[in-house]
Amino acid sequence: MNVQLTRTRASLAVAGLLLAVGAPTAYATLDDTAATAPVRGEPYIETRLFFGTARPGGGPAVTDRQFMEFVDEEVTPGFPDGLTVQSGRGQWRDASGAIEKETSYELILLYPEARAQDGDRRIEGIRSAYEKTFGQEAVGRVDDRARVDF
Repeated sequence: MNVQLTRTRASLAVAGLLLAVGAPTAYATLDDTAATAPVRGEPYIETRLFFGTARPGGGPAVTDRQFMEFVDEEVTPGFPDGLTVQSGRGQWRDASGAIEKETSYELILLYPEARAQDGDRRIEGIRSAYEKTFGQEAVGRVDDRARVDF
């Protein structure tokens, strides 16, 4: 019986070693496949802005019409090549610690990396204008690098 137990243990040990040696090879093969994928598009910056609609102190929320007028007047002149607006529901903790749940908008802008400084200046102007116009505490911003092809 001891011989049988020893053979079983030896078999399990060999199987474990084979798996340990083979696993890095399998993962390396996956990485090689990813490296051969074609690179498309040009280097761009993707900026997403998050606009809340609830007003401090309980005033009337920013309406769809007001928001789209804001986009037409404040965003489109600086980013005439295109943009995307998505409606959503969001929440965040305000300066007083209260959790605000509200209708929100996500604005997505794409612009060439070569124009990143100009894009940044324009985006900061948009954020400031929205905060001032609608009495908002903040406008969220997320930036990512992307490759874009139209």
